[in-house]
Amino acid sequence: MGEGDADAQLMLRYAAGDARAFDALYDGHRRTLWRFIRRSVPDAAATDDVFQECWSRVIAHRESYRPEARFATWLYRIAHNCCMDHWRRSGRRATRETADDEAVLAAAGDASAEPLEEVLQGEAGERLTTALARLPQEQRDAFLLYVEGGLSVAEIGEATGVNPETAKSRLRYAVTKLKQSLGEVAPD
Repeated sequence: MGEGDADAQLMLRYAAGDARAFDALYDGHRRTLWRFIRRSVPDAAATDDVFQECWSRVIAHRESYRPEARFATWLYRIAHNCCMDHWRRSGRRATRETADDEAVLAAAGDASAEPLEEVLQGEAGERLTTALARLPQEQRDAFLLYVEGGLSVAEIGEATGVNPETAKSRLRYAVTKLKQSLGEVAPD
């Protein structure tokens, strides 16, 4: 499956000793991966730690990498696991936070390299950030993997260790809850 994936080929070259292949992978994924982690781990210092841990695991597991899925699926599974490890170690959950229906629809429908970046500016962005933080972790992960990571429902399931139907349900519930949160009237 992942054999036709250019990133998978880069990872195989890196595993064979080509350091420039790693540089290309890092350059291609660092921004979206960091944003995914940042939205899962709101503390800036912890985000940097989890981000570094994720790339450390990529490096540590380079020789055991097999292109059975897209490289991005493998990478975001590592990122998801690193975020979960962070929450287990810290014994806390993310701060729960609300947003605009248009912001969610724009984020979910934007296929650009930075889908949430534009939306997360200004008041609507603050409300979306708040709404994302209010989601249960599993639903937030599914939504962010879809929007930020560009993963399919099947890939989300693989990255989070659940079957595709569960991933699809989590994504559907996330969008429904975001729409509900965004429809709430703010107190005066």
